[in-house]
Amino acid sequence: MNKLVIVGIIIVAIIVIGTLGYLATRTSITAKKTPVIIYVADAYSKEACCLAKCFSSATGIPVLTPPEAGGSFALARELQSPNAQVTVFMPVALCAVNYLGNENPGWAIAFVSDQITIAYTNTSISSNPCAQKALYYAKEAMSTGNSSDWYEFYYILTSGKVKVGISNPNDDPAGFRAWINLEIAGYLFANNTYYFYDRMLNNHGNVTASHAAELVPDLESGAIQFLYIYRSAAVAKGLDYIQLPAKLNLGCYKCSSFYAMFNYTLNTGIVKGSPVYLFITIPKNANNYSEAIDFVTYVIEHSSILKKFDLCPLQPAILFNSTAVPPQIASLLTEGKLIEGGTL
Repeated sequence: MNKLVIVGIIIVAIIVIGTLGYLATRTSITAKKTPVIIYVADAYSKEACCLAKCFSSATGIPVLTPPEAGGSFALARELQSPNAQVTVFMPVALCAVNYLGNENPGWAIAFVSDQITIAYTNTSISSNPCAQKALYYAKEAMSTGNSSDWYEFYYILTSGKVKVGISNPNDDPAGFRAWINLEIAGYLFANNTYYFYDRMLNNHGNVTASHAAELVPDLESGAIQFLYIYRSAAVAKGLDYIQLPAKLNLGCYKCSSFYAMFNYTLNTGIVKGSPVYLFITIPKNANNYSEAIDFVTYVIEHSSILKKFDLCPLQPAILFNSTAVPPQIASLLTEGKLIEGGTL
């Protein structure tokens, strides 16, 4: 055989072998992509699953589901463990990011808004005449906006004659928001900020758990009559709920300065009232920073996916930071997909 032909065959063989080796390497890399691990406020587990599925379909990057879910503060404390495996953290309170301690990246982005509401079921109301009367006044108040009707509702709500689920404020931000809601109600309807707050405590009307989702079975069984929970969670769980006005529901950006007039003292210090936002950030101990950035960017650019969960996408999303942000996040600011919201 001609030497030139032999040399040509050898060269072709080398090229083919090299190409196959490269493809095998790429396949191996793809197969070994680090899964995205999401830690999310318990009320938004379904939303996180939805984002995970859409992101994975769009990028091929695997995401572990279901996500790790719980009270935002409790999750943040868990993430301080040296054994924690996390990619992104999605709390429902900005101050929860500070609970990350040494893993706090110094920034977080609000990408959808929600609001607090008071849920109930037919079972929880039907066997309690006081609960029925409270609901009557709530429906009147929702219809007319009459302050006296709201007063009567909150008066019964805090009477001790109905049981009200309020999650542990030191584990779950929904808990401190419930107490702030009672402060606002006192301010608006009783000329005394702590009137309903103190009535609830003094009459032992509240029932607690680590996070609001844990109290849903008690509501469905009638063990409690009402439950403070986020509206999107109430919708997702098929619960009836009382639609609170903007000043009471902590869901209105324009009311931010009004909400900030009220506060609650956690074990770690005072937290002020603020709009209910779902945030996303990347703890310093993230298992794969590149994929974490990809996921955050995807969430910011596709937050409209969550409209079906009765959440309001923030477009642009809102950045809160106390340190310089990653270049990719800075690019989102430049592109107008983010606006600055203040310090963390």
